[in-house]
Amino acid sequence: MRRANNQDSLACLPATTAERFQDRGHLFVVADGMGAHAAGEMASRLATDHIAMQYFRSPLDDCSEALRAAVAESNAEIFRRGQQNPEFHNMGTTASSLVLMPRGAIVAHVGDSRVYRLRAGMLEQLTFDHSLVWEFEASGNIDPDSAIGHSIPKNVITRSLGPNQVVDVDIEGPFEIFANDRFLLCSDGLSGQVEDEEIATLMDCLPEDLATRVMVDLANLRGGPDNSTVIIVRVEDSYANVSNHSVARSRKPKHDAPAVSPLLLGTIGVCLLGALALGLTEAWGPMIVAIILGLIAAAVSLTQFLQSQPTVQNLPLPKIPGGKGPYRRYKAQPTKALYERLGHTVEELRTAANERNWLMNWQKIDKLQQQGDEAITHRDSKLAIRLQAEAIIETMHQLRELNNRAANETAIDR
Repeated sequence: MRRANNQDSLACLPATTAERFQDRGHLFVVADGMGAHAAGEMASRLATDHIAMQYFRSPLDDCSEALRAAVAESNAEIFRRGQQNPEFHNMGTTASSLVLMPRGAIVAHVGDSRVYRLRAGMLEQLTFDHSLVWEFEASGNIDPDSAIGHSIPKNVITRSLGPNQVVDVDIEGPFEIFANDRFLLCSDGLSGQVEDEEIATLMDCLPEDLATRVMVDLANLRGGPDNSTVIIVRVEDSYANVSNHSVARSRKPKHDAPAVSPLLLGTIGVCLLGALALGLTEAWGPMIVAIILGLIAAAVSLTQFLQSQPTVQNLPLPKIPGGKGPYRRYKAQPTKALYERLGHTVEELRTAANERNWLMNWQKIDKLQQQGDEAITHRDSKLAIRLQAEAIIETMHQLRELNNRAANETAIDR
């Protein structure tokens, strides 16, 4: 919303044959360029083009090493171009690459663009942000929630492709892949404006095409200070059939063991029934013993249950990134609070439109939000989130129409 050009680039290169998939898999890349004039735009485009070209041409059999080499060679090319032309000096770009192949998912990463994986309602960040704030947190010397932690600028990155002749590339994985896994690659134009819990819930509640669109629109409605690029990849049920040697063919996600031991539950039941029977016969001493045993079994059961619950808090950051992912976990929660938070973005624009007399048609938006309110009333939170997402998309559509009319009127005046 604030830039005349787009410094982001992307590449989506799914394998077109089973042989290609077995050999190199599907490749996806997001890059976010930096530099004056057109330098950032060129750097990100060079990154996506060269990573793809060098990866598929690589003579290395190991796909992790082939991907690492491709990113390193891309860095050398961007550095060379920057040295040749003073206008492109010190240009750089982030680059986050994802390969999905028979033996799993592989990530190569430099910068603060991100790769996430959503599985069974849990969003995991597979990449380490090469940013000042993440590096400080990883050092363990500064509490990110302290006043000093909040004062660290979030947009300062510590590693990128291009400024230096050699760059360290983080390789994450291979991560095991299962049917219905969803991976998201994005530039920080999205992650800087949309919270991770929002990303998790939108991915979990919406089909991929709608999720990508609403995320970009939401980032823009919240100010759009940077370009936003989003790729979502969903692993279909047929993945196992395409990959004859894939671990996903013969394995499924492990089902959690019972949260509480059935033996303990049985013990609690026996103790309670025994205490009741002893109470009826006025055998007070044995009844008290039975109650105490039941309370002990109940305490142990409660401890087992609490320990079995999935953790969703941030993981402690390792001092040396690379091969340590996932680094963050967030649970998808289609709650009323999140529904209202998304709606607040629309209401802020409505207020601005009324104050500035913008000619926007709110009829469709109002209808979608009314239906969303009804869904919340009926406790259908996922439907409510979807309707709110459609309201956000329609709001952004109205804003674009307004901008287009203003641009046309300006052109006529000239």
